[in-house]
Amino acid sequence: MNKSMYMKKNIFNLVASALLFSVAMVSCTKQLDLLPLNDITSEQVYKTPAGYKQAFAKLYGSFATTGNQGPNGNGDIQGLDEGTADFLRLYWKAQELSTDEAVVAWGDPGIQDFHNMNWSASNPMLTGLYYRCFYQITLCNDFIRQASSENLATRGITGADADQIKKYTSEARFLRAYQYAVLMDLFGAVPFATEKDALGSFVPKQASRTDIFNYVETELKAIENELPAARANEYGRADKAAAQALLARVYLNAAVYTSTPRYADALVYSKRVIDAGYTLISNYRQLMLADNNTNTSEFILTINYDGLKTQNWGGTTFLTHAPVGGDMVAADYGVDGGWFGLRTTKSLPALFPDVNGTADKRAQFFTQGQSLEINDLTNFKDGYAITKFRNRRKDNAVGSNLTWVDIDFPIFRLAEQHLIFAEAAARVGSASDKTNAVTYINTLRQRAYGNATGNISAAALTPDFVLNERARELYWEGHRRTDLIRFNKFTDGSYLWPWKGGVRGGTGVAAFRNVYPLPSADVSSNPNLKQNAGY
Repeated sequence: MNKSMYMKKNIFNLVASALLFSVAMVSCTKQLDLLPLNDITSEQVYKTPAGYKQAFAKLYGSFATTGNQGPNGNGDIQGLDEGTADFLRLYWKAQELSTDEAVVAWGDPGIQDFHNMNWSASNPMLTGLYYRCFYQITLCNDFIRQASSENLATRGITGADADQIKKYTSEARFLRAYQYAVLMDLFGAVPFATEKDALGSFVPKQASRTDIFNYVETELKAIENELPAARANEYGRADKAAAQALLARVYLNAAVYTSTPRYADALVYSKRVIDAGYTLISNYRQLMLADNNTNTSEFILTINYDGLKTQNWGGTTFLTHAPVGGDMVAADYGVDGGWFGLRTTKSLPALFPDVNGTADKRAQFFTQGQSLEINDLTNFKDGYAITKFRNRRKDNAVGSNLTWVDIDFPIFRLAEQHLIFAEAAARVGSASDKTNAVTYINTLRQRAYGNATGNISAAALTPDFVLNERARELYWEGHRRTDLIRFNKFTDGSYLWPWKGGVRGGTGVAAFRNVYPLPSADVSSNPNLKQNAGY
């Protein structure tokens, strides 16, 4: 068993044990509070080093699972269909269905609101995403609180056990910072609490978007050198490079969050990741396969999925089944059936030299029986399907399960850092930075083309070129909404795509939709919250 396979198995064993530890949200007002289930209290959970390890594993496990029994039953978040309560599935919808990269055929309550850009403060999927993020923050807060020196001493946990728990704490702080960065990007000003805030009667106050940005930056810098060195932690767990990658990402978007550009800092931190020893895998089309846990040279941090051990209806199971339908043969993608849901608009294939991937191998579209034009959002055959996620291994063998897939999802991978550096260099970089940026872009394009025919020159390096290159490299990986907002193209009428704003040819919408609304139930129950303008 190679090292990456061992590490993936090890973290899944941790996740399985973590299911002994569970918490749930109790109300909209107290979404940052914890409520023990099955009469298991914090004192019982954190009684031993093994209990701490179980609780720590839950911090990661809550990314890949939705509850304690598998795909259905005893969900983490009450009041929401567990099948749609997965973090990645909810996040992906908010980031991709609202853009030119994705449409969906289904009629679930609230799902068409994304592409039509007419969501409200009661949209169930936005509400679910909001509470899923805070649920995971709550887990982190409680773990950090319980791992204080005082609590460890009170429980008689000392020596190597205490030292190990302290190391876990740095990772918990990273995961919390990641979720606050997600909330900052999606919702702007949000409720805020840390391990220092008491449970029970505490009602969180709202922090401004700038305050959240400053908090995320401060936390990541504080733990940057406490985390394991790049590539030194178990696969699927955060290390120093993950913290640097998140810093690079938020710095790239700092002008949106704080009105103060931080492109120079994005250059610094993306370069740190690029220089940390990572390399691109050789074949782009092997990024999203069932054995992509072997892509450890490129993947910096992943959400780990296993068809036998992390069964839920979201994650990469959603991203593999939902785009399959029409004339597609489900078995070709290693699954037992298609869900006839997701496709793309013509804007994405238009960015490639051809839709068959003959030149740029990153183009992965299914066109047979599919129309390029979308006359009806609810007709699966309107719009090309995307075949990027396939539950087959590199040797073409199928994954461990035909229903729930084995494909891991990269939260951060090296290619994104190449693109962050390139965009920042195109905006504010020196001549040397721009030279490096062209090299980083061409490294991506040489993998895509298989040779140097797709290489660009320094003259082609512009922010708009990098935006298009981000779409070619990162499509359907949860970046597009954030990218379009950074370029003032998300709501603005100057850039249109099919059915943007609910109009067949596309239309601009009000700028307030650059942030999503806080859930109406939370605003009405927490007097400290002010709804985002326009909602």
